[in-house]
Amino acid sequence: MGFTEDIIKNLNAQFRGIPPEEIISWAVEYARNAVVTTNFRPYEVAILNAVTAIKKDIPVVWCDTGYNTPNTYKHAEELISTLDLNVKLYVPLQTSAHRDAIMGIPSIDDPKHKEFTEQVKLEPFKRAMAEHKPDVWFTNLRKGQTALRDSLGILSLSKDGVLKVSPFYHWSDAQLDAYLAERNLPNEHKYFDPTKVLENRECGLHT
Repeated sequence: MGFTEDIIKNLNAQFRGIPPEEIISWAVEYARNAVVTTNFRPYEVAILNAVTAIKKDIPVVWCDTGYNTPNTYKHAEELISTLDLNVKLYVPLQTSAHRDAIMGIPSIDDPKHKEFTEQVKLEPFKRAMAEHKPDVWFTNLRKGQTALRDSLGILSLSKDGVLKVSPFYHWSDAQLDAYLAERNLPNEHKYFDPTKVLENRECGLHT
């Protein structure tokens, strides 16, 4: 099935208000090769739990920048164990210690910030997608996170034509809090993304 912008627009209208599990089931049935990406930021456990409940062995692509907080690493290990995640780990080609010695973490207005972002996030992500070649990509994008994400929907197409599926797109933090509480799932808020700095800034994966 080819997805035009009109088809996606119609499906987004149909899927609004539909339980995430039904959206995921639909996408899994359509997919030939699906992946879910995560960085173990706050509320990522929701998409990981929901997707793996329907497709247990789905590859879970984790692009670790090397700059996560100790809390995030502990949270990641807890989820990998409790949800039995099929994690595919991708890290930068250069260690964070080496980069810290020669570049550090450039500020947003530093010309080196673009190179930094390419090294720690975009290159590992491109490598992961090139190796897995997915046709369906599950994400936990949500409306209200950034201006770009407000223009998307439950379904959207990546620049490479991969169908992005964000089943919790219209959910608020309060709704996700309830979802996690009902399922006794942990969350973690001490998260740091060195490429974004500001919460409402895009890092480049979804542009």
